[in-house]
Amino acid sequence: MAAAGADGFRALDEVSLVEYIKATPSLRAQLGEQLEGLAIKEVGDGNLNFVYIVAGPAGSFVIKQAIPYVRCIGTSWPLTKERAYFESLALKEHGRLCPNHVPQVYHFDQPLSLIAMRYLEPPHIILRKGLIAGIEYPLLAQHMSDYLMRTLFFTSLLYHSTFEHRHAVAEFCGNAELCRHTEQVVFSDPYKVAQYNRWTSPHLDHDVEAVRDDDILKIEVAELKSMFSERAQALIHGDLHTGSVMVTSDSTQVIDPEFAFYGPMGFDIGAFLGNLILAFFSQDGHADKDNDRMVYKRWILRMIEETWNLFHHKFVSLWNENFDGHGEAYLVGIYNKPELQLLVQKKYMTDLFHDALGFGAAKMIRRIVGVAHVEDFESISDETKRALCERHALDCAKTLLKERRKFETISQVISVIQEISAP
Repeated sequence: MAAAGADGFRALDEVSLVEYIKATPSLRAQLGEQLEGLAIKEVGDGNLNFVYIVAGPAGSFVIKQAIPYVRCIGTSWPLTKERAYFESLALKEHGRLCPNHVPQVYHFDQPLSLIAMRYLEPPHIILRKGLIAGIEYPLLAQHMSDYLMRTLFFTSLLYHSTFEHRHAVAEFCGNAELCRHTEQVVFSDPYKVAQYNRWTSPHLDHDVEAVRDDDILKIEVAELKSMFSERAQALIHGDLHTGSVMVTSDSTQVIDPEFAFYGPMGFDIGAFLGNLILAFFSQDGHADKDNDRMVYKRWILRMIEETWNLFHHKFVSLWNENFDGHGEAYLVGIYNKPELQLLVQKKYMTDLFHDALGFGAAKMIRRIVGVAHVEDFESISDETKRALCERHALDCAKTLLKERRKFETISQVISVIQEISAP
C-alpha cells in the first residue's frame, strides 16, 4: 500500500483496495458482508482516473479514485484530485433529478478522492464503443433528451430563485481547476502551437495551420470561452461526450461528471451532439466490403435530430408546467401574456440551440487537433482513410462554429453534415 501523504491521500491498488473495503461498513454491506472470493479488476481507460470493478458473490460496485495528475500524460501535468468531490456532488444531484439515467453513489471518501457507485454490469458498454461497432440503441435519443431536460431545467433560474441559484453556484465554484483544464484544451490549445497538441501528420498539417490562421474562428471561439467562463446557467456535466455514457438496448447511464460546475447549458448539449457528429464522420473508416455503414450513418443522423427535437419539446413543456412556479428568470407578474411567454421561450431556445452548435463544434475541433483524441478515429488503422474522415469532421465543425447563428432547425445542421460527407 502506498504511504499516505500529509493530506491523508494514498493511491490504492487491487491489494490495498481489499483492506479498504473490509474497513468500510457501507461497502461491506453492498457486498452482503461476503468478502471471500472478491474479484477486483482495474478497467480505467480514460485520461484521468483509476477505475476498479469490485465483484463478490452477493454484490458489486465500482470504485473510482482520482489521482493528482492527468493519467494519460503523467506527473508532468498535475491535476487536482479534489475533482472527485465535485463528481460525487454532481452524481448525487443529477441522480436525484434523473435517477433512471445516473448511477447511484454508495460511498465517498474525500481524503482518498474515492467514489464507490453502482456497477453498470454487462451488457452495458461505453456508447462510443457501441458507435464504433455499429450498434443501434433505439432509446438513446429518448433517454439522453430526458437526462438533459431534467438536469438542466431543474438547476437553472427557470426553476430556482436567484438566492437558491447563487448558493448552488457557489458550491461548485471550487471546481475551478478542471474548468481551467477545459478552457485550455477546448478553447485555447487547438488554436495555437501547444506542447501536447497532436494530429494525423503529415496528412492534416495544412488543416491544422488553417485552424491556427482562421481569424473569424478565433473570434468566435473567444466568445464561447467567455460564455463558458462567465455564464452560470445550470449545473452541467461538463464532459458529456459519448465516452461518458454507458448503454444497453434499453438502458442509458451518464457517468464521470468530474468536470461539473454551473455553466452554459449548451456546453452539455453540444458535447453530446458534437460527439455523435464525430461518430458519423468516422463511419467511413470502419466500413468494409460486408457493411458500407450507410444505414448506420442514417441512424446516427436520426439520433442527432431526435435528441435535439425531443429535448426542445420536453424542455419547453417542463417550462410551461413551471411558468408560474418559483423560478425567477421570468417573473410571471412581468411576463404575464401568453404571446410574451412564447416570444421569451422562442428567443431562449434559439440562443440555446446556437450555443449548443458552437460548443459542439469546439469540442469536435479539439478532438482532431488537440491533446485528447477519440477512439472513433484513432481505431481507424489506415492513416490516409482516418485523415480524410477527420478532415470532413473538421470542415463541418468550422462551418457550424462560424455560422451557427444562421441555423434555425437541426434538420438544417443535418443537411450540412450530409453535404460535407457526400463523395
